[in-house]
Amino acid sequence: MNRRDLLKFITAATGVAFVGGKALAYENLPVVALSDTGFSKEDVAFFNELGEVILPRTDTPGAKDADVGSCMAVLVADCYHPTMQKTFKEGLVTLKKRAEKEYGKDFLLLSAEQKMELLSALDEEAKAYNAKKGIWGDVAMSNPNAGAPWDEELVAPHYFSLIKQLVLFSFFTSEVGSTKVLRYVAIPTKYEDIPYKKGDRAWAT
Repeated sequence: MNRRDLLKFITAATGVAFVGGKALAYENLPVVALSDTGFSKEDVAFFNELGEVILPRTDTPGAKDADVGSCMAVLVADCYHPTMQKTFKEGLVTLKKRAEKEYGKDFLLLSAEQKMELLSALDEEAKAYNAKKGIWGDVAMSNPNAGAPWDEELVAPHYFSLIKQLVLFSFFTSEVGSTKVLRYVAIPTKYEDIPYKKGDRAWAT
């Protein structure tokens, strides 16, 4: 799966174009240490827990195996407009409070079924919220987002959309995601016409 296909997939899965994509496209960013992101190891562990609900380990690796949390922290710190950073961080607080309110305990202590139930509800709410705000693809129809992520009038999508996007992007660009889940050929040699069989994994490029 090349980068363009991945971004199309993320847009289809979340209803919003990948936030921060322009920064990734136009800037060659140096490696960022976790200490420089404003997030802690506990935050990264929490991101991994969220990711594992969205992309759980089955017969293939899951989000925790790819350590999506570390990548998510860097992407938010390096590629997000301040508006998006604020939405993301406040959203995490809201998510934790909702878990406490609805289940009477911390998100990390919920059962797998409860975590799935909560995030599924948030996913539906996010779609409705984004539709109400007129956000789709690169443009918020009622509030143009064409300048994202640099526009001062930037309209942020629902915080869960940001979480889901980061999990998907971090996973499918990781070594685990691209080699253990997608099919991968490190050095192409010759043209081969390989017939597709139903259930075959996509190719990583």
